[in-house]
Amino acid sequence: MFDFTLTEESSATAPSGGLYDVIIIGGGPAGMTTAIYASRDGMKVLVLERESTGGLAATTERIENYPGFPDGVSGMELMERFRKQAERFGSEIVEFDEVASVEPVEKGLIKVHTAEGHVYEGKTVVVSTGSRPKKLGIPGEDEFYGRGVSYCATCDGPFFKNKNVVIVGAGNSGLQEGLQVLEYAKSVTFIEFLPYTRAEQILQDRVKASPKTTLLFNHRVAAIQGQQTVTGVVAVDRESGEEKLIPTDGVFIYVGYSPISQFVTDLVETNRWGYIVSDARMRTKTLGLYAVGDVRADNPAQLTVSVGNGTIAALDIRDFIRELNS
Repeated sequence: MFDFTLTEESSATAPSGGLYDVIIIGGGPAGMTTAIYASRDGMKVLVLERESTGGLAATTERIENYPGFPDGVSGMELMERFRKQAERFGSEIVEFDEVASVEPVEKGLIKVHTAEGHVYEGKTVVVSTGSRPKKLGIPGEDEFYGRGVSYCATCDGPFFKNKNVVIVGAGNSGLQEGLQVLEYAKSVTFIEFLPYTRAEQILQDRVKASPKTTLLFNHRVAAIQGQQTVTGVVAVDRESGEEKLIPTDGVFIYVGYSPISQFVTDLVETNRWGYIVSDARMRTKTLGLYAVGDVRADNPAQLTVSVGNGTIAALDIRDFIRELNS
């Protein structure tokens, strides 16, 4: 889906090996901020990313609420800057190597095992894996994935030029990504399970201002239909029970996110949704193991908050490393 192509200048760094001061699992805003602070402070830093660096922020077409960019900035550009800054201070970055497990050995030594069979050793480990889009779990969703069903408007929106599109979910993510699709599509129908939207007012105003927009509240999507590609969506009125078939060429799904925390659930406390509980210093219940960003419980899923989490973790790790070295 999303192809975050790196230039030769920013290609992934080969790991030097040995004992790292901090191993950061996840290369989104929180992870990269931790890397920037820690490596600038002279620590030996390794970032492990299961895909390409940038996280969900890199798939956002336009970020308008990050300080310092009065005209907004593309998520890809912003995260590429994060990465270059981390590399400038010496952070090593390994992509497309998913972490399978984390093994605390003793104070000051944690082993990280990856799906590719690599083992890395760190004095501390930061989990900054974020979250992934939730699925609806309805007929047709998996069958037509990549053939009309998508979870990333920035990635796939251009494929639907002059076509009819359905956006499932009218929260901040749904409306923001829907605005991206509106630049290409002939029409966009938003289907929201709730009888209202919780999205920011500015996003609501922009969506409603488009003559190509239809908003359908208090409806659930029951099925996605198609042949070779998507041809329609079955929506059910939650009040009357009436079913309606909405012809469409594409379906973009934004119904929330699930944390990527399964590989450390035996080492941390999680809430009922699987988000990791960490304290005000980003520490988990396992010594030397931290959690930052969208994978963390009670986080509002905002880029600026993730950056703050990464900063706090890096400063606490500095003190922890100094204590170890002394």
